[in-house]
Amino acid sequence: MANLSHPSEFVLLSFSCFGDLQVLLYGPFLVLYLLAFMGNTIIIVSVIADTHLWTPMYFFLGNFSLLEILVTTTAVPRMLSDLLVPHKVISFRNCLVQFYFYFSLGSTSFLILSDMALDRFVAICHPLRYGTLMSWPVCVRLAGAAWAAPFLAMVPTVFSRAHLNYCHGNVINHFFCDNAPLLQLSCSDTSLLEFWDFVMALAFVLSSFLVTLLSYGYIVSTVLRVPSASGRQKAFSTCGSHLTLVFIGYSSTIFLYVRPDKAHSVEVNKTVALVTSVLTPFLNPFILTLRNETFKAVLCRQMQRLKGLHTA
Repeated sequence: MANLSHPSEFVLLSFSCFGDLQVLLYGPFLVLYLLAFMGNTIIIVSVIADTHLWTPMYFFLGNFSLLEILVTTTAVPRMLSDLLVPHKVISFRNCLVQFYFYFSLGSTSFLILSDMALDRFVAICHPLRYGTLMSWPVCVRLAGAAWAAPFLAMVPTVFSRAHLNYCHGNVINHFFCDNAPLLQLSCSDTSLLEFWDFVMALAFVLSSFLVTLLSYGYIVSTVLRVPSASGRQKAFSTCGSHLTLVFIGYSSTIFLYVRPDKAHSVEVNKTVALVTSVLTPFLNPFILTLRNETFKAVLCRQMQRLKGLHTA
């Protein structure tokens, strides 16, 4: 019982239900991961390299792309390696480390999304004060708080998981160390931990979602008062890609972590988590760039520059 209470390792079931066919998943998942990594890296490099993108909007966009890379990297490489081996084992310490970074980085990404919404709110609703309200010191403080708060708040969460008694075995029905499967293995009273998880969800997910909704409520109200149709279209076009990210990100996360009875639908949770960990980071660079004329112009200039260097 002592060994079960504090297991030295966990067994990740991952996609073992597919048997030998799970190896066939390796190729598609690897391609999606590499494309997501490259797409978000291109955004980061472009934001850093081109002075036309040295604005608050693209500063937050670069932060969000970096978070997409880091969140995906905490779970997907491990998942890919597990597809090729029969015994999918992760040490107790590495499981908690993965848990810590996955949820800290994920919470930070939602706070950055709310920062992006605030930036668009100020740009559209208070354009004359934009330079003052969204100055570089303000943007750095907003981004710094978005990074620091979840990493600090997750420390007691991880320590609490480290001191649980895991007497219901050590098999996690997931491809990474998710919250609900870990709690299912514990025979300790987790009611206080579940309440803390709910507080964390309110603090980082629902609060940032509320800020985003309020920001876009004011944006829509302001844009509808613009007399010209072209002016309204231009204003909405700057928000389209961000709204798409907001819908995808919040809908999946609220489904996974901010709803009752989440512990009784592990298979569904695993499928949704797979979409958010692999497919969404792959789609986000396309969502962020294809509807953004400024970014497309920057990419064209960079490609022409590289072509000129290659020719020379």
